[in-house]
Amino acid sequence: MDLIQDYEQQYAVLTAEITAQIGRIGTTQGGERTKLIADIDRQLEESQELLEQIGLEIRDIPQATRVGYTSRLNCYQAEWKRLQQEFNNAKTARSNRNSGAAGYDSSVDEFDEIGIQEDQKRRLLSNSERLERTGNYLKDGYRVVLETEQIGNQVMQDLNDQRETIQRARGRLRETDAELGRTSRILNTMIFRALREKIVLVGVVVAICCVLFLSIYFSMSD
Repeated sequence: MDLIQDYEQQYAVLTAEITAQIGRIGTTQGGERTKLIADIDRQLEESQELLEQIGLEIRDIPQATRVGYTSRLNCYQAEWKRLQQEFNNAKTARSNRNSGAAGYDSSVDEFDEIGIQEDQKRRLLSNSERLERTGNYLKDGYRVVLETEQIGNQVMQDLNDQRETIQRARGRLRETDAELGRTSRILNTMIFRALREKIVLVGVVVAICCVLFLSIYFSMSD
């Protein structure tokens, strides 16, 4: 999850830079504009690769935390599509202005310059709102990660408590089994002694009966 957060931070920085550069397309010309467009294309590809890396990392995290990260990834992908569309619109708008520039006088050029400035202001406001939304996404994502971590820690604590309870119950069962074994041995000893005493008692009774019988027999013989 630390790697995902690193990718998210890189993506936020990269999209902020892309947003700022898109706003400069309307004010650049010639080779500078060509280089700027090439840089934006490269950065869009890098940001898309970051989103793909985030998607791969999300597949390897537990199911319990995957939902929040997937939702954030969907927001990033939607934001990337808006950046791509804004980039295309900026290139098209400048091309249209250049193709229609012939045949206009200086007053028209000044009016067009004012329009460009207004368009830049709108873009800057839009970019600021986008950056603010991206910051809010990151804050929400960080909050989800903290909540998920707390839930995971609580679950681990509960599992540890249950494991200790099971271990104590197991120990009590072993102690109970040992006590039952000792009790069984004691009962067997008592039963053996009782049987032995009964045998001795029966032998004594038989001996007394024999003595009485012999005494009566000899007394009658006399």
